[in-house]
Amino acid sequence: MRVALLGGTGDIGEGIALRLARDTDHEVVIGSRDAEKAERRAGEYVELLGERGHDVAIEGYSNSEATATSDVVVASVPPEYAVGTVETVADDLDDGDVLVCPATQMDRDGDGFHYDPPAEGSVAEAVAAAAPDGVPVVGAFQNVAAGALTNLGNDLAADVILTGDSADAKATVGDIVEAIDGLRALDAGGLANSPEVEAITPLLINLAMNNDGMHDLGVRFQ
Repeated sequence: MRVALLGGTGDIGEGIALRLARDTDHEVVIGSRDAEKAERRAGEYVELLGERGHDVAIEGYSNSEATATSDVVVASVPPEYAVGTVETVADDLDDGDVLVCPATQMDRDGDGFHYDPPAEGSVAEAVAAAAPDGVPVVGAFQNVAAGALTNLGNDLAADVILTGDSADAKATVGDIVEAIDGLRALDAGGLANSPEVEAITPLLINLAMNNDGMHDLGVRFQ
């Protein structure tokens, strides 16, 4: 499977890319609005993993090129750019490709972080509205801290909650998730359930901010 991380030069994209390249046999592609930046960051990821004894190949392209050559596309960009990014690469998505949304929209005030869903109900649903027909969207990775992924010395023990209206697409993403050491995929039903999943993220951040030893907190359901 060829997996593209659009915005793969940012924290969450970096973390997923490093874990996929280290732990799985999937081809990993970094996308960016700036192809040279994507290529440079891909080289840095390869070097970082090489220093840890992992011989990997990671490619870097523009978002459009990364999308056109991949089977699974992760819109690993900040929530305010998610819809625009999908609209930009819409012509590069083919029927049967799977689009993954890991974003959560939040506000912050003096009390902490609060869920701030878009008009569509969730970022995942907003992305689905912008995606071409025939391209299923799966919400995933919203509740896994970017720092927990990028710190390769950290042993993960977290659940990744999946939402989506295509069982096949969720199965594809679930297989990718569970190929990463320490992650378990859990099916939370249709894409309409994405608000409940995305709303967990500000809770986790508030817990991490207010309690010692909970930095990069994740969630595990028992």
